[in-house]
Amino acid sequence: MRDLDLLHISLSDQCLYGFSGGHLLLRLPVSTALKGAGEVQGSFCTPRGLHRVEQKIGEAMPLGAVFKARQWTGEIWSQELHEQCPDRDWILTRILWLSGCEPQLNQGGEVDSYQRYIYLHGTPDCEPMGIPRSHGCVRLRNSDIVQLFSIVPLHCAVRISEAACPEWAAAELN
Repeated sequence: MRDLDLLHISLSDQCLYGFSGGHLLLRLPVSTALKGAGEVQGSFCTPRGLHRVEQKIGEAMPLGAVFKARQWTGEIWSQELHEQCPDRDWILTRILWLSGCEPQLNQGGEVDSYQRYIYLHGTPDCEPMGIPRSHGCVRLRNSDIVQLFSIVPLHCAVRISEAACPEWAAAELN
């Protein structure tokens, strides 16, 4: 598959759509913030607007690698580990760290997506996709974040919006 040049994350239909040269190549289920859309630090909301992938973290890590503060803890997620730490916000496998591109919306001050540590990242397979459950980030299945990581270059554009994928683009996958 070709590298993607735009990711569209729809808060309304909880899907990520991957485009290359204006053509839809990929559709993946996601889980965005339980508290909905919002840009303010500490809101636990998913920020809207145009972003870009600022950093890619975890390229050589095993599936299920557990991250804390963007560092591998040495742990691999398991159901047993999950039961030992039921309230942990699991950041697994790979991280695509986003930076906002729109001053006063998602860049700078209290609304800075990068300073808020907004990521696309893996999550335990027991967590549901397609419904908002995160603390602000965009969660994906571990196998999906591995696939995405390999075809998303640094500085790839990422638009987060309430809008669903345009019908013309969705028709390309059918």
